[in-house]
Amino acid sequence: MHQTKKGNQWHFGMKAHIGVDAESGLAHTVIGTAANVNDVTQAAALLHGDETDVFADAGYQGVAKREEAKDLAVNWHIAMRPGKRRALDASR
Repeated sequence: MHQTKKGNQWHFGMKAHIGVDAESGLAHTVIGTAANVNDVTQAAALLHGDETDVFADAGYQGVAKREEAKDLAVNWHIAMRPGKRRALDASR
């Protein structure tokens, strides 16, 4: 868990990083970290090894370039950042 103070108020936080099988919908991996840990650092640990395609939210941007994920033979499908998506909608 991580703590931080903003003004006179303390905030405490944790994150749960969860690996889920797309076919069955069952969770196969759960990793708990402090709230200040970046999502992308946990990406390789969430895989069990039989994946061909990996779907993740925008917090995992750049995972394919990371050292621990370079040797993985998977197709990464990472969501677009919300600000970029809003910019696309405004240009229509």
